[in-house]
Amino acid sequence: MLTAAPPGFQGSRHTTTVEAQPSDVIETRLWLEEHVWLYGVLKSDQNVGPTFRFPDLISACVSLIFSGPEAAKQIFGFLGSSLVARSPNTPRRREAMWRPQYDLLLELQRSPANRHPNPKFQLDHLTTTCVALCQLADETGVSVLQQARFNMAQRFRAEQATQTR
Repeated sequence: MLTAAPPGFQGSRHTTTVEAQPSDVIETRLWLEEHVWLYGVLKSDQNVGPTFRFPDLISACVSLIFSGPEAAKQIFGFLGSSLVARSPNTPRRREAMWRPQYDLLLELQRSPANRHPNPKFQLDHLTTTCVALCQLADETGVSVLQQARFNMAQRFRAEQATQTR
């Protein structure tokens, strides 16, 4: 179901100074309502120097939510009260996120809270919830852009550390 790099991302440059490897980005889907908001953040006057793209913005949302003390409780609370009330046929857009944030969502997806007898939520549900919670916390998206900067710096430092070994 998941691919290491969606067709539109193979061989393209990302916003870091280091070229992304295909396994560095993971395909996900984002529900349309949250995609529209995140597109607004992408096109915002605040998104400059560098201009962050969807993998950066989605990953920033995931990082922001997981930085809280009760991320799982917050995510499953939104899933069980808000997202589940939407039509399951809601359109989704194919996007990508960086592997470290995907790993956080994968761990949550495999957690006991997502197993029988609880409902099973998929990656797109978890990704969309992180974006929705960020929108609820900061409609302007400024905190998402700040987190994207922090994530980029972390990726760069990790890459530099790998190259010096």
